[in-house]
Formats: sequence, C-alpha cells, structure tokens
Amino acid sequence: MKLIVGLGNPGRRYSETRHNVGFTVADAIAGSFGKKLHRDLLTRSRLAVIPYGKGEILLAKPLTYMNLSGGAVRRLVLKRGIKVDSDLLVVSDDADLPLGRLRFRSSGSAGGHRGLSSIIEVLGTKCFARLRVGIGRPGSQGATLSDFVLEGFSEDERPDIERALKQAREACLLWVREGSHAVMQRFNA
Repeated sequence: MKLIVGLGNPGRRYSETRHNVGFTVADAIAGSFGKKLHRDLLTRSRLAVIPYGKGEILLAKPLTYMNLSGGAVRRLVLKRGIKVDSDLLVVSDDADLPLGRLRFRSSGSAGGHRGLSSIIEVLGTKCFARLRVGIGRPGSQGATLSDFVLEGFSEDERPDIERALKQAREACLLWVREGSHAVMQRFNA
C-alpha cells in the first residue's frame, strides 16, 4: 500500500486557499477514481482507499491543521504499516516555487514549511517523498506570507494552478507506478 498525504487546513474557510493545494490534489486523485475521502476518527484524517495496479493507494487529508500534521501522519503510518522511506508521499504548497511549478524530492528538509516540519519531527526522519506545488509569493508590499497562503487564487492565476494540479495528480500516480526517479525525471524542471 502506498500512502499519499495531501496537506492543508480543514474547514470551509480554508478550502480554496493556496495553503490547501495538498488537499486539492488528494481530492483530485480520489475524484478521478470516482471516490471521496471520508472522515476517520482514529487517524484524525479524511481517507479513501483506491485499488491501483497490483496494490492500493491510501489517500489522506489530516484534519489536525497544517502545523500539527505529523500526529495524523504517524497514526496512519502505524495503523497501516507504511514504510516511510518508500511508501509515503506528502503533497504540499510551496511559496518559494513560482506559481504552478512542481518539485519532487525523495527526501530532504522541510524548507520552512510547518506541515512538513511537523511530519519530520513526529516521524523522526526526513526520508520520505514530497511533492511541492508552487503557489508563488505575495506581490504587493506589506503583504505577509501568512496572510498570502490563506488567500485564494486570482482569476489570472487559475489556468496556471489548474494545470499544476492536474500535473500533481499525474505525478502522484506515476510515483505509485514507477517510483521517485521517474517522477523527478518527468516533473522537475
């Protein structure tokens, strides 16, 4: 079983924000298989299991808020017997990447992302795959990054982010089928 975790914040207030790109990717994967993610109280996540190839994909959206994602991911890893270094992929937003750009790594630092920091801290390792989706940086002076990530995308940005979300879905499924190297070759520019 492969575990794909989309990071975001629960609740309507955050549903269309830049910070919830990971949730959006998880929903897009589930939707492409005619599935929806359902609440699981034990893991404090929304989950969907998708038969894929010779195995299964477990999609997850932690409901613990971004900065506390590690606890939910740990519960999922332990409950499902996931090998963190080979069977876990975390999808998140990245304000250091230009809007719509993807970056895949098989391990590495949190890069200032608090959701990834929480997962690294709780799991005690940086050795898990992550797919970052570029959301850009604030354009106006005086705009803070914390406010920016909680905004929605403008109409001008929609085509770029829609293309990126489609590519992110494809990258996740490629990771399940062929592994990290294939994703890096195809999606890292």
